[in-house]
Amino acid sequence: MLELLDGDVAKVYVDAGLPEYRPRFSPIVRTLVAEGPLSIRALAAAVGVTHSAASQTVAQLNRSGFVTLEPGEDARQRIVQLTDKTRSLLPTIEAEWQATTAALADLDAELTAPLGQILDEVVAAVERRSFRLRINSSGLVGDGPSGRVVEDETEGVPDS
Repeated sequence: MLELLDGDVAKVYVDAGLPEYRPRFSPIVRTLVAEGPLSIRALAAAVGVTHSAASQTVAQLNRSGFVTLEPGEDARQRIVQLTDKTRSLLPTIEAEWQATTAALADLDAELTAPLGQILDEVVAAVERRSFRLRINSSGLVGDGPSGRVVEDETEGVPDS
């Protein structure tokens, strides 16, 4: 479902002449507009994604010329900041954000409950009992060589 919605937002960016801009960029860009330059770790926390997800998105933004990366306080830290190219596109990016927000309100009016509420309920339910456990409890045999159903969240997960 989210791929369907994101796909349509991506098409809007193509229509607006920004084929290289991705919907997943907007939370990072909007956070950098509001907060100024930030480390990837701080961006991840502000946006509410994992460090890995933020790092991947920042790498895409950097390759597309939307952000630059500068060394931070230590060799491992990188500070992300918007480029002039991105700043010049902010009116278009903000207009899309506002249009998407309006389209979501329009969609919500057709649903039995607001999409955000439904998604919050899904996240809470999956946090209580993972989707993996739900699949395994259906009687489906695990895909491992033992052919057994996994009942413990940590079973089969390598230690890091």
